[in-house]
Parts: sequence; C-alpha cells; structure tokens
Amino acid sequence: MFRLPRFRHLLQGTALGMVLALSAFAAIVWLVYQTGKSRLPDGVHVDAAVVLGAAAWDKRPSPVFRERINHAIALYQSRRVDKIIFTGGTPKKGYMTEAEVGRRYALKQGIPARDILFENTSRNTYENLSNIRPLLHHHDIRTIVIVSDPYHLARAAAIADELNLNARVSGTPTSRYDEGKKKDRFLLQESYALSAYYAAYWGNRLWRFVSGNR
Repeated sequence: MFRLPRFRHLLQGTALGMVLALSAFAAIVWLVYQTGKSRLPDGVHVDAAVVLGAAAWDKRPSPVFRERINHAIALYQSRRVDKIIFTGGTPKKGYMTEAEVGRRYALKQGIPARDILFENTSRNTYENLSNIRPLLHHHDIRTIVIVSDPYHLARAAAIADELNLNARVSGTPTSRYDEGKKKDRFLLQESYALSAYYAAYWGNRLWRFVSGNR
C-alpha cells in the first residue's frame, strides 16, 4: 500500500512523457508537411540550385533523381538561378556517381557546362550539403535553393541552417511518392529522420555544454 502513490507518480510521469513525445513528433510531421509545399517564388533569384543526390541506374537517373534534375533545369531556364550544382557519390566502385549522372543529363538538356558544378563524394543528405561548401566559396556563390522531393526539404533545411548556408528550398512539382500509401509512408519516414537529426543535434550540443567543450 505504501508503494502505491510512488507507482502512481511513475505512471503519471510516464504518461506525461509519452504525451510530450507524441506532441513533439506531431509538430515535426506538420513541419515536414508544410515545408514540403515550399517553392522558389516567382521573381526571386538565387545564385545556384543544389540538387540533392538520389539513386542512379548506371548512367541514367532514377525517376526520383530525374524529377529533381528537371526541376533544377526549369529554375535555370526561367533565369531564377545562374548555376546548377549536383551532389552525390556512388555506392559501388566502377559506377558513375550520382552527381556525374545528373551533370550528364543536364548537358543533354542544353545546360551549358560552364554553369554546372558538382561534388561526387557524398553519401547522404548531410554530406551533400557539407561537401559543396568549398565549391560555393570558390565560385563566390552566396545564395542557394535546395532542390529535392517535397518531404525531404525540412531535413535539408535544418542541415543547411546548421552549416550556415544561405539557403531556400524548392520541392519538385511531382514525385514518385505522390501516390497515397507511398506519400504517407514517405512523410512518416522523413518525420522520423528529422526527429533523429534533431535528437542527435541537440544531444551533441547539450553534451558539449555539460562537458565544457563549447
């Protein structure tokens, strides 16, 4: 009987923790959903479009990657960006990198080689954006728009903010994830990925603060 109040408090604390965790996740889902609607407004000009890497099939972009490339090309052709930057390495040696596949596709669509830049060593979204910083500095590119699938944009924007990139985001008008169940699954997948990113980011900052290594 004496342990009952303590047990009740434990249950209440657990329930409160679950409510807070679910509320935080719901907020992230909403952020991913809302950010996915972002487009580069008409009349707004930035220095370069950064195309986040996606799967490539030998020398051909996958449908997801092709949509990203086409969107960047449309921004270039409408004179809202001056250059296109492709990102992404390759999962297997001997295969063309994602960035090289993107560059090859853009060249075939008439984009001048002088206006295409690329980095071909990254393996994930964080590296896509981190590895382009020397390119941005070398070519005096100060503003960028990140091009990817709509629900990928919130995580990309968070990473760009951490890296101090002056970045906007613009989602592809169409995506292979537009279909019902695929769309919902991708929304939850990216919400979980963004939650994990924030947990790691703030956990690292807290550790640095506690340890005095600021």
